[in-house]
Amino acid sequence: MLVLHVYTRHPVTVSARLANDLPTTDSSGVVDMRVGSPARAGTFAFEGNGLVAKWHAHDLHQIEYSFQGTVEVETGAGHYLLPPQQAVWIPAGLMHRTTIKSEVRTVSVFFHRGLVPDAGGSARILAVSPVIREMILYGVRWPIDRAHDDPEADGFFATLANLVAAGLDREMPLCLPTSTEPLIAAVMAYTDSHLDQVTEADVCGSVGLSDRTLRRRFVAATGMTWRSYLLQSRFLRAMTLLAEPGPTVIEVATAVGFESLSAFSRGFARYAGENPTAYRRRVLAGADHGISARTSDRSWSRVPPQ
Repeated sequence: MLVLHVYTRHPVTVSARLANDLPTTDSSGVVDMRVGSPARAGTFAFEGNGLVAKWHAHDLHQIEYSFQGTVEVETGAGHYLLPPQQAVWIPAGLMHRTTIKSEVRTVSVFFHRGLVPDAGGSARILAVSPVIREMILYGVRWPIDRAHDDPEADGFFATLANLVAAGLDREMPLCLPTSTEPLIAAVMAYTDSHLDQVTEADVCGSVGLSDRTLRRRFVAATGMTWRSYLLQSRFLRAMTLLAEPGPTVIEVATAVGFESLSAFSRGFARYAGENPTAYRRRVLAGADHGISARTSDRSWSRVPPQ
């Protein structure tokens, strides 16, 4: 059971959807989260691992908050990392696919387009305020596919939509560019799969380019140098690994290609705004604050604070 601690007098239990129990995609690639429900907004609680979703879109805006684990979201414009205690914004109609490689627990809120009219056209990772986090948690009582709507839910989600809209400019730089150019895409794929020891010479050899041509074409395709891409990819991978309780900070640094722990710590702090140890402490503590995992069943229960 997942116990969500919120301020309510009576426990409310809702179901968390598993990876093998997700809404289906129609022929146009659109997933109907409401499944005929009249709701203009609602939530979708998910837990699972090992998921690689097909490319799809929603007819609703989505904000997904990760309570535990890391989610990867890819669009035509970028590859986004959703770490614990952050949220990803996906506007309605945007084609995307989700990859989950470890155990995650997330809650999404879906909004009718009219509730957030200035949603933008791209995905973004957001620094979510404590108020929005608690409202997302509280909103689990109103799933998006509920049979009936009610004025209380309408008012609640309208307020949440206003808060989310006001925070859409608080974007976190947790994104890597993507490319439709096969050769550049191959460079990215090789780089990402060899972060522990990749060199520019290795990449050039894998795709058959000179170092000068690689530098020129990579900047032209992505707007950033290959070395900048490499460094950003290393820190994003480190954030994923640090969100898991297993590897030590030294092991994470080595896994992403740093021979010096001090160099890794300094670079990580510049990128993430805090050192690796502080980041790990925060995200792992956040997973236990307000949401604790048990294995007796797959329901999410709302209970008063203990």
